[in-house]
Amino acid sequence: MPPRPVTLVVPYPAGGPTDLIARMMALEFSADLGQPMVVENVGGGAGAIGTRRVAQGVKDGTQLVFGTNQTHATNISLIPQGGGYHPINDFTPIALLVDLQHILVVKNDLPARTMPEFLDLLRAQPGRLNCGSTGQGSAAHLTLELFRARTGLQMNHIAYRGSAPLMQDLLGGHIDASFATTPTVLAQVQAGRVRALAVASPNRSPHLPELPTLAQAGVPGVEADAWLAFFAPAGVPEAAIARYRALAAQAMRKESVRAECIRLGMAPNLREGAAFAAFLAEDVQRWAEVVRSANVTAE
Repeated sequence: MPPRPVTLVVPYPAGGPTDLIARMMALEFSADLGQPMVVENVGGGAGAIGTRRVAQGVKDGTQLVFGTNQTHATNISLIPQGGGYHPINDFTPIALLVDLQHILVVKNDLPARTMPEFLDLLRAQPGRLNCGSTGQGSAAHLTLELFRARTGLQMNHIAYRGSAPLMQDLLGGHIDASFATTPTVLAQVQAGRVRALAVASPNRSPHLPELPTLAQAGVPGVEADAWLAFFAPAGVPEAAIARYRALAAQAMRKESVRAECIRLGMAPNLREGAAFAAFLAEDVQRWAEVVRSANVTAE
């Protein structure tokens, strides 16, 4: 048992899917630790402020961070000095819990009902279609840049300030397409207001299982899942790391936990230990190459 209650820093404001899953997991951990795991929201700086606090904090296993692909894969390439921490050197990865998949959606009146038809349209009209994202340097923007790099096909990038104005313009037909996260777009797809063509993930969506992955639809190499994971600062004793990994695996085996993750728009996909560390190193490198080759800067 840790020497005192454990603080789980969520480097984003309260109320979003990341925060909700963190709080659910904190309750699961608290029951087994025999004392509270307290969630503390420390937002700002694209997640860097709270993440940096944990990197520079105590090393006794009583402070963790609920990290994301932003805090631990793209910030190092996108923001000055990587936010003041190194996502690999300054942390020990505990367990990745869920993926947040990006779905390629198009406006309903676009004359492309399948991924091959969409690719044909891009080839026939190079640089004519507009693809919206939730912001310059956002995961959706980087997914678009990865798609452009893998296919050699061009769409104009339109950066919005968040998902609400993006979806408003997509529904209104003012933009043609977007790589949108499942929670952002699922209800609109199910209601038939926008058309989903493929998922930018190595795995099919548990929410739209009939939808092919981009690789299955003929576009390999565009695997762009966002994700949520537990990290400890580097230097925490291995016994504490092993305990937390066991608790994470135990929680993610529960059907109630998995069902709640899916309800919140996530795809459960537990990775831990060496497998998670290898994935993390690859993710950091993948997005560094995208940022460099497309000359992406954050807002």
